[in-house]
Amino acid sequence: MGQDRGPAPARVSRRGFVRGMAGGAAGLVLLGAGPLPGGDPPLPPNLPDGLFSLGVASGDPVPDGVVLWTRLAPDPLNGGGMPAVDVPVRWQVAHEDGFRSVVAEGTAVASAALAHSVHVDVRGLRPGAWYHYRFIVGDQASPVARTRTTPRPTSRAGLRFLVASCQNWKDGFWSAWAHAAAEDPDLVVHLGDYIYEGGQGGAGIVRDHNSPEVATLDAYRNRWGLYKSDPALQAAHAVCPWVVTWDDHEVENNYAGLVPQVEAEAPGFPARRAAAYQAWWEHQPVRLGRPTGPDLRIHRTIDWGALARFHVLDTRQYRSNQGCGTEDLGEDCPDRTDPTTTMLGPEQEAWLGQSLASSPATWDVLANQVVMTAMPLAETFFNHDQWDGYSAARERLFAQLRAAQANAVVVTGDIHAAGVADLIGDDLSGAPVGTELVGSSISSRFDPATADVAELLIAGLEHVDYVNVRQRGYLRCDANPATLTAAFRLVDTVATPTSSITTASTWAIRAGTPGAQLA
Repeated sequence: MGQDRGPAPARVSRRGFVRGMAGGAAGLVLLGAGPLPGGDPPLPPNLPDGLFSLGVASGDPVPDGVVLWTRLAPDPLNGGGMPAVDVPVRWQVAHEDGFRSVVAEGTAVASAALAHSVHVDVRGLRPGAWYHYRFIVGDQASPVARTRTTPRPTSRAGLRFLVASCQNWKDGFWSAWAHAAAEDPDLVVHLGDYIYEGGQGGAGIVRDHNSPEVATLDAYRNRWGLYKSDPALQAAHAVCPWVVTWDDHEVENNYAGLVPQVEAEAPGFPARRAAAYQAWWEHQPVRLGRPTGPDLRIHRTIDWGALARFHVLDTRQYRSNQGCGTEDLGEDCPDRTDPTTTMLGPEQEAWLGQSLASSPATWDVLANQVVMTAMPLAETFFNHDQWDGYSAARERLFAQLRAAQANAVVVTGDIHAAGVADLIGDDLSGAPVGTELVGSSISSRFDPATADVAELLIAGLEHVDYVNVRQRGYLRCDANPATLTAAFRLVDTVATPTSSITTASTWAIRAGTPGAQLA
């Protein structure tokens, strides 16, 4: 756990705050607010109640700051429910949740053109310190949440972070998120599939989507409103900063660059991707410029002192189309090893090589979407949407890891399974370049019809140490200069809003020694 946590809150202890957050949205403190020093900016008349229905969030921390986020949306499933005017929003950062010692405050604009979302890049804070924050519009105040900055660049103080992905609303409740606050994390890393674009109905659904499949900006915004309205998710956002990337379902299943899943939809796909990327940006606490079309660079690094560097990857926007005539499982073919194919694109590949080479960190953590290690099923059967479908690109990345002599830990989502494996390529015999930790899913299910066979085939691979396709949850990682320990925290069920959680398996990775051992 991190040691640079700053002063304890004056009214409610950090431990007490975490206990309250673990109860879900009911643990959030909604504070009324009178006029602030200097007076409130003028507001549009007759603003509706419930402006902060989607909660608050923070992300992309640095030693002296963090990004704060909210969106004014009293009717989030129907366009937001706001008048088509910009609205000034007060924000405050304080040492304690009573806001008697405000250390930073100001006014941001919730722009109608950006769905009344707010992104505040707060600077001037102390390194390695915890803070509380809130937003205020007139007499309405947001929930109070806490966040923190990263340690000083030379610090190697311990770090606890959670890894999560794949939270299909239809597949179940997010009972795992109800436990996140009690883990007392410093950071949450979300690897994508934060929303799902699909329509309504289908077999085995637990709760339904709010519309048919989404493809326009308004529809994506309403879908984000549905997902962001979940109280367990809001509580998890309110406990610490997040670092987020995306996978395919934020746009469309298994898309590759500007190639959609359905070939006939190609002419309109750039407009759909532009709408999806804008809605993603509007709803996430990221230090990124707003998108202006179908492109948005999101690959970036987050340094946690000198202990860990998070290399946040984007394996969707720049990739070549899946080869071998399939977007998913299929037989091997020459396309799979074609040296001209790419998963990251040339610019991102070069960026990653430089980021690894310049990393001062003990641990280089790659925030990655799809399974990276070789995963041949029945020897000649591959998932061409994973790195297996881009074998030459994987070998280029592995060469970068070897050159950097990195303590590489790849954290992965997408597959709806938990797993631990050595990072090796097609030959299945070379020395591993690191360890891959696949973090299950928050709610998205593994196909029950293939679960038995898949688990048997994956577990039979010599370089795979652990696989669990049946349970949902997240990964809890504790890092220090000697060891990174990963605990698979999995719930009993996602069929109900609440469920008990257990540690299904724990693995330790030692610095300088690729591979994981049972802890």
